[in-house]
Amino acid sequence: MSAVQEQFEIKFRLPDGTDIGPRRFPPASTVATLKETIIAQWPKDKEKGPRTVNDVKLINAGKILENNKTLSECKSPICDFSGMTTMHVVVRAPTTGKQSEKRAAKKAKDFRCGCAIM
Repeated sequence: MSAVQEQFEIKFRLPDGTDIGPRRFPPASTVATLKETIIAQWPKDKEKGPRTVNDVKLINAGKILENNKTLSECKSPICDFSGMTTMHVVVRAPTTGKQSEKRAAKKAKDFRCGCAIM
């Protein structure tokens, strides 16, 4: 193996079909690092961009990637990162404080009346 470490070339497909990248990442990069790159490079003209790594899900070869895994750990026979790899980005819709409060109040009310949803 040469002194230069292998790098993975990855582009990120956003929900509207546009792409960020491609960019090169070392195998030791974590999925959280990839998500931070997406947040930093999110197009300024697009609304509803992610704010934190928890607002983003990365999907590759039909598998949701975990934040603490490295690219080398995510490799599989289906996804070997040879050539250019496209990862799909899913962004969780932001919720406002009022929406969260309403949901919590409804759950509490449903629980009190004995009709909790299982």
